[in-house]
Amino acid sequence: MKIWKMTLTGALSIGLLAACGGGNDDADTNGGGNEGNGNSEADASEVSGEITVWGWNVAAASMELAVEQFQEEYPDVDVVVEDIGTEDLYDRLTVGLASGGSGLPDVTMIETDRLDNYFAEFPDGFVNLSEYGFDEHEGEFPEAKAEAMKDADGNFLAAPWDIGPAGVFYHVPHFEEAGVDPDSIETWDDYIEAGEQIQEATGAQMAPVDISSDDALFRMMMNQLGTYYFDEDGNIDIDSDEAQQALSKIQEMREADLIANVDGWDGTVTATINHQVATVPFGVWYAGTIMDQAPEQEGEWDVFKLPAFEGDDNRDANLGGSDLSILSHTENPDAAYAFVEYFTTDVDAQMVALEEYGLFPSLTAAYDEPFFEEEDEFFNNSPIWSTFAEVAEGTLPANYTSDYARALRYSADAQAEALLSGGEVQDALDEAAGRIENETGRERAN
Repeated sequence: MKIWKMTLTGALSIGLLAACGGGNDDADTNGGGNEGNGNSEADASEVSGEITVWGWNVAAASMELAVEQFQEEYPDVDVVVEDIGTEDLYDRLTVGLASGGSGLPDVTMIETDRLDNYFAEFPDGFVNLSEYGFDEHEGEFPEAKAEAMKDADGNFLAAPWDIGPAGVFYHVPHFEEAGVDPDSIETWDDYIEAGEQIQEATGAQMAPVDISSDDALFRMMMNQLGTYYFDEDGNIDIDSDEAQQALSKIQEMREADLIANVDGWDGTVTATINHQVATVPFGVWYAGTIMDQAPEQEGEWDVFKLPAFEGDDNRDANLGGSDLSILSHTENPDAAYAFVEYFTTDVDAQMVALEEYGLFPSLTAAYDEPFFEEEDEFFNNSPIWSTFAEVAEGTLPANYTSDYARALRYSADAQAEALLSGGEVQDALDEAAGRIENETGRERAN
């Protein structure tokens, strides 16, 4: 297996930039798409023009790798892939959309948790892919991922690309030294019990959390329980019983001294490779970071599913992912759609992105490839990719809404209140819900 060329900035942005796939809020986002007749094999020779595609880091590189094979099918389409950089892309995209499309590409990459915000802010800025026939591909992706691509009327304004099924990366030597069998960890209570045993034997804590800034673990737990910041109707749900159950469990871990309070992304990586923590609950993309930052630890890491809350409860969740949208000002919509459809629905293109750069596909047909059953030497000779594929297909939808960023900020505040100040979890979540309500005008679900 190749060592992935994943850098820290290409780790699909934890914190504000990483979350699970979900539905859309109540904004009217019909898109400004052009009428099209699709791009089947029969009319491929009629599609021509030059298109520019924006991405960043390894994502841009993986699209570049796909161009040559794409042009075998569409020889008259020239594709220019530009590596813009994450924040520069969003800055330029926002300014360009606000100015009516000036300086924008034909196709752009957007992280899943930002889609709703762009669709709501710029309802005429994106091509309606459903008008080009993308609906026929809906069943080729996990339901949660496909739902995140749609506007309120069920139209696809983005095509699903990579996804972030979550699991628990664990350091095998810590578990062996403490005599803990990872297969025995079926619930979060089991996880806490194992953590106490591991800490006593090795001194390592159990999980890294940037308590004041990033609620990634909380989001994964909420997703497991079928809730999120907002419910399916866009109402505030961060103060739900399920959210309280999730944050209370993290508070319990903190009180048992199993949570390492780390400083941002760099702190998470340092705690991982220096073995300050024995496990890291995170999205699949973190595999590439461990391999890149600690190649000498080959064979020392493995993965198990997120623990359930009780018994046979759900163990699937998502953290991260990105997608492709076509900007409505494009002069070559047929060519742009041809590339987007090819890249997101072609198994070979998706497998190259995974094997070369660690970008996990949302295209479920890829999960039937032999790669997913292969034992990975770095990860204790375990077929971890099949585990993540199971998680991807079992993940429940979550509704980001256009107010995701605001909710994340107040959720992190609630987490800090509960974990650092020892406040009552429900009080902290009620305060977060109130702030979101005041700032957004949304109603509470409860």
